[in-house]
Amino acid sequence: MKEITRRKFIATATLATGFALAVQPISAQVITTDDNGLVAGAVKIPVKDGEIPAYRAMPAKGSNFPIVLVIQEIFGVHEHIQDVCRRFAKLGYVAIAPELFVRQGDVLKLSSIDEIRPVVAKVPDAQVLSDLDSTVNWGVKSAKGNADKLGITGFCWGGRITWLYAAHNPKVKAGVAWYGRLVGDKTELTPKHPVDIASTLKVPILGLYGGKDTGIPLDTVQQMRDRLKSSSSKSEIIVYPDAPHAFFADYRPSYRETEAKDGWQRLQAWFKQYGVS
Repeated sequence: MKEITRRKFIATATLATGFALAVQPISAQVITTDDNGLVAGAVKIPVKDGEIPAYRAMPAKGSNFPIVLVIQEIFGVHEHIQDVCRRFAKLGYVAIAPELFVRQGDVLKLSSIDEIRPVVAKVPDAQVLSDLDSTVNWGVKSAKGNADKLGITGFCWGGRITWLYAAHNPKVKAGVAWYGRLVGDKTELTPKHPVDIASTLKVPILGLYGGKDTGIPLDTVQQMRDRLKSSSSKSEIIVYPDAPHAFFADYRPSYRETEAKDGWQRLQAWFKQYGVS
């Protein structure tokens, strides 16, 4: 798949509707959150080299909302991520999920994870962190967000980014990382991984991981825990012993209702404890 030129991405980038092709068929357990009482839908976020599409959900009435950045899985900002934003909006947040792969390609139209991986592999961490800075700025200026109540959560690919963005932006009050990779090879595009920033992390992050996640070995989770002991962040990692990877993804066979609900409650309590509510 050709990489989208910057001029073309600025002109043509749009947000998806429905689920990504690569995640079909959709599980019967899928959760659907309505937009009653909300302002919800596609928006454009100004960034350094143009604008990127995003999904934003917020209460229809009020202002000065706490902001939560919702960071996508490898499959992009499809219906599940958009639904998570609406769940946050129902709780009183302005939730924003920027489409962070858009310059490299449209993963939502790719039919397999093997096609998606090469696209995502081209996404520089520096680009992602910059786009998230722009998203926060937009949330304050254009979505009635409160910069002093900033939280972040992400899933899988977005779980890794949750750790990294919390280290990048000290204005983040708290984060929740769902089964994000913790270690990896250092490259020009990915110079650091969560384990590399753990000891100096200042933002409290709650990590939610599965004991049967074949892609994130438990020894790497223990490595992260050990590094976090020397940080001042008060971060914690919870491991659900019987949960696989993507246990929160209600549209996939990996969904585990008990662990997903427990994690969602822990997220809300974590945000409340650290001033993101």
